[in-house]
Amino acid sequence: MVTVKHILQGKGKQVWSVTPDTKVYDVLQLMAEKNVGAVLVIENGRLEGIFSERDYARKVALEGKSSRQLPVKDIMSSRVLFVNPRRSAEECMALMIKKRIRHLPVYENEELQGLISIGDVVKAVLDDKEFMIDQLEQYITNRR
Repeated sequence: MVTVKHILQGKGKQVWSVTPDTKVYDVLQLMAEKNVGAVLVIENGRLEGIFSERDYARKVALEGKSSRQLPVKDIMSSRVLFVNPRRSAEECMALMIKKRIRHLPVYENEELQGLISIGDVVKAVLDDKEFMIDQLEQYITNRR
């Protein structure tokens, strides 16, 4: 079973974050520079929210707001679900599908461990299934 801990070991624990007063335009620049789809909004070591490409598309672009003037705190998602490193990739996938979210911060003992995306989770689940199929094929062919 692939866990969130395994996913983080493979991708690394680097998390990009901004403060609530950071302008949306600056956040978008950071996201483009780092090639990420979301950043955490943290103030004084406390998770205040998450900002994603979806937040921008729905709350800035479609509403005609100015990303250069708008602080990220005005449009971030402030209700953030998170997971423990021991959760399985399949559990995370089910949660992300059910809640229609694409990113999950990972916390253990109230300490940020990383951030996983739906892409990370899907890749982990598919890799695990592929490994299982390979093992079954070897088992079958060695029994003949």
